[in-house]
Amino acid sequence: MPSKTSPFGQARVGEFRLIQTLSRRFGQTSSRVHCGIGDDTAVVQPLADRRLLLTTDLLAEGVHFRLDTAALEDIGYKAAVASLSDIAAMGGTPQYILVALAIPPSCTAGSVGRLYKGLMEACRPHRVELVGGDTSASQQGLFISITLTGYAARAKVLTRSTAQVGDLIYVTGTLGDSLAGLQLLLNGCGTAGLTRQDERYLLRRHRRPTARIAEGRTMAHHRLASAAIDLSDGLSGDLVHVCEQSGVGAEIGAEVLPLSPACRAYASARAIDPLVLALQGGEDYELLFTVPPRHQDRVERLARRGDCPWSCIGVIRPASFGLRLRHADGTLRKWRITSYQHFLDRRSLIARPRVFSSTPA
Repeated sequence: MPSKTSPFGQARVGEFRLIQTLSRRFGQTSSRVHCGIGDDTAVVQPLADRRLLLTTDLLAEGVHFRLDTAALEDIGYKAAVASLSDIAAMGGTPQYILVALAIPPSCTAGSVGRLYKGLMEACRPHRVELVGGDTSASQQGLFISITLTGYAARAKVLTRSTAQVGDLIYVTGTLGDSLAGLQLLLNGCGTAGLTRQDERYLLRRHRRPTARIAEGRTMAHHRLASAAIDLSDGLSGDLVHVCEQSGVGAEIGAEVLPLSPACRAYASARAIDPLVLALQGGEDYELLFTVPPRHQDRVERLARRGDCPWSCIGVIRPASFGLRLRHADGTLRKWRITSYQHFLDRRSLIARPRVFSSTPA
């Protein structure tokens, strides 16, 4: 019998009926979409004088999410944010999304509907339209593949390869919240010394991160940033990408890394170093960008006005400097990558060693 609360029902997934239902519920598009869900490909009208941005993300059950710790709506939401954040890092505007699913026998049509509900909740504030995708059966769990298109002005696309020595390093928001939220889910809530309000905040930051579309567009539109990347794998790893592709080094101030009060409270309650959460924690989906010193005053004014929540955490150094963390006592320590790396890292996200070497550089 169909569910009274879902147009999908709880029956087993039937491909053609599922596509029809998804099209009716989520496939409404603007006049720029000439063909959307239901044809062999989507046909859209491109925007003149814009660069086309394309990104794709694959999320696998057991690697990126667990069905026993995450609701399907939250899984869909985060799947969309992963791609939205990529467009944000380029200073772009997201536009069209395609979703491919490999669905295990345990998933009902209603389960798929909840997944899409969360996905479109992340997309609608940015007017992203669902224009197609694909479905398949899976014998190994749920797989989600997202393809997202966007656009940016020709001369205003941000990349990872254009940071310059002397540029200041900024990040949006706060770091480490998502990892703290994940640890709460894995270890069980009710940590002694942590309030329910702090728990709810950290869990929401893990389940429903923010795609910093407006901040990326601001930096690109006003040409304030020289380079940018989104923090999907953790600061210690993602900053390496900028340094390697730009041929530079970086110095980060341990005392100025932005940590939320909830994250600090969690670290204190668990007797762990909050720097570990900030440096290695992935899935915050904040933006890291570099700013030439001549733009610092303008960037700081925007932050003080509250329009753009970002803070300065360091400076770009020559490549020979490497990557170093400056502590409150003035000592500099090299750090190694402790962010998650597919194929290389089989350890738990919550059991990593320290992120800097034991001896001063």
